[in-house]
Amino acid sequence: MRGWVGTILRVNLNRKTVSRDELDPAAAKAFIGGRGLGVKYLLDAIDPLCDPLGAENAMIMATGPLTGTAAPTGARYMVVTKSPLTGAITASNSGGKFPAELKKAGVDMIIFEGRSPEPVYLWIDEGKAELRSAGHLWGKDTHATDDLIRSETNNRAKVASIGPAGEKGVLFASIMNDRDRAAGRSGVGAVMGAKNLKAVAVRGSKPLSLHDEAEFKRLVKKLLDTFKEAHKDAPPPLRLYGTAVTTLGTNTQGVFPTRNFQSGQFERWEDIHGVALTEKYLTGNRACFSCPIGCGRITKVDVPGFEGEGEGPEYETLYAFGSNCGVSNLAAVTKANYLCNELGMDTITMGATIACAMEMAERGIIPATDVGFDLRFGDDKAIVELTRRTGFRQGFGALLAQGSKRLAEHYDRPEFAMVSRGQEFAGYEPRGEQGMALAYATSPIGASHMRGDPAYVEILGVPVKIDPLTWRDKPRIVVDWQDTFCVIDSAGLCVFYAVRNLVEPDLRIRPTGILHLLNAATGVGYTMDTLMEAAERIFTAERKFLVTAGFSRKDDSLPLRMLKEPMPSGPSKGMVAHLEEMLVEYYRIRGWDSEGRPTAELYRKVGLA
Repeated sequence: MRGWVGTILRVNLNRKTVSRDELDPAAAKAFIGGRGLGVKYLLDAIDPLCDPLGAENAMIMATGPLTGTAAPTGARYMVVTKSPLTGAITASNSGGKFPAELKKAGVDMIIFEGRSPEPVYLWIDEGKAELRSAGHLWGKDTHATDDLIRSETNNRAKVASIGPAGEKGVLFASIMNDRDRAAGRSGVGAVMGAKNLKAVAVRGSKPLSLHDEAEFKRLVKKLLDTFKEAHKDAPPPLRLYGTAVTTLGTNTQGVFPTRNFQSGQFERWEDIHGVALTEKYLTGNRACFSCPIGCGRITKVDVPGFEGEGEGPEYETLYAFGSNCGVSNLAAVTKANYLCNELGMDTITMGATIACAMEMAERGIIPATDVGFDLRFGDDKAIVELTRRTGFRQGFGALLAQGSKRLAEHYDRPEFAMVSRGQEFAGYEPRGEQGMALAYATSPIGASHMRGDPAYVEILGVPVKIDPLTWRDKPRIVVDWQDTFCVIDSAGLCVFYAVRNLVEPDLRIRPTGILHLLNAATGVGYTMDTLMEAAERIFTAERKFLVTAGFSRKDDSLPLRMLKEPMPSGPSKGMVAHLEEMLVEYYRIRGWDSEGRPTAELYRKVGLA
């Protein structure tokens, strides 16, 4: 095989064995890699009705055919499993150096099955794999775990690990690789902890075999030359300010979620903007493997009470702990971000769950005796303290550790949880961005901007600008973006580069540049039609998982606040999310019936019958 290395590691944690399977070439072609192959193999491995934290659930780490290559941003991998936060399938994405190292060690995918009777970690050295005891690592944070594992294996090894949050079953625990890069959403770290798997460490240096190396190099050179020319007069904004630069666009458009999505503009937004982060706390930037952008923020805070250093925060963290909690203290937001990285938690769900608690506390629903103090929007010390408590499931943190849906249900007020399919919204207010409303509701993993992000066309104008307040044209656009993200995630690329440089608007949004790179790398000979058929197959396979797990149209939903309460102010004042008007057309385009189930005809078309 070319592009793929052709090897799957199958780790049976019950028996503590590691075996090697050959990657099925037909499956690789049909599902591309990464997210796609992970979904296919998960469907083969488990019953979608299984307990997400039970031994019967499997967890898959999957790279793509462009992971580890010179393709710009060829640095991504996916963690695919059944989510304990939502009960749905999830495919959590991360970059850094770990994914490329895994590929260069001769591994396309790792399938973890069962549960170890005691803590272990997996060590892969140039393709040779063994399980080692991790009893001495249990209880350590992700940074300490990284240091200790590298000291006892190879100082150049790359490590993906969980922290105390994953060990203690926080339902939105993340897997942290390269210390501060997160496979963050949906609780993949809790699944890893339930398996008594502390970490995966890998060292690899094998060259990757490509179908047409000369053509691949030509394509890469052309892409990088074009990128350099476009930024010859100034570095890309993401390098200067990170994803936090997005704050300007969302606040201006009125979709910057504020105080648990009660409004879409934050009066102190400039205090937590990317420019403020750069000026106050930035010490350098960091790039993932093969990335020309370098958006990673290396920061250090020396403000008393909030001291720390590490990576971040990113835009989503600034929204979740900042505007959504009514907090304008950038030092506090950054400290909460550091704690999430070290304890191993998703910053979006953590911040959004605190925001949910803040609103219910202000309305008298959560008494101060439950929290331990009088909780209010704007409390900068509270976001840090509650993050710490949640990571260790201490006191009120044990309730927060279940996410905002279960928190709100605990107090019989589910309407205050800003979730879809049980997962918290990203940093875009769906009342002011109709495409995002539909994308949240139909995302297979629950609310996510990374399963097809119409903010690119609705807010950023990339590659074209479309009115965010219209809804009649959005079903087709959302389908296009969801399918395009299937290709990006499965190829092993980062959306930040891909959307701007490898995706072109024709009559529809299409990943033209990725098509050429995949063909040069793999020799499969995809056409645009067959590549998008693969994307449709991946999305349909995810929907098949959901339907089998008991999800239906009622779960393609948004909170009542989004559907019934008009936006109170800003550019989208008076708007609600027109979800029902969009769902019928969306289902028709997808080939699903009126209950959101793929039809037998669609299953036959994509080869999932």
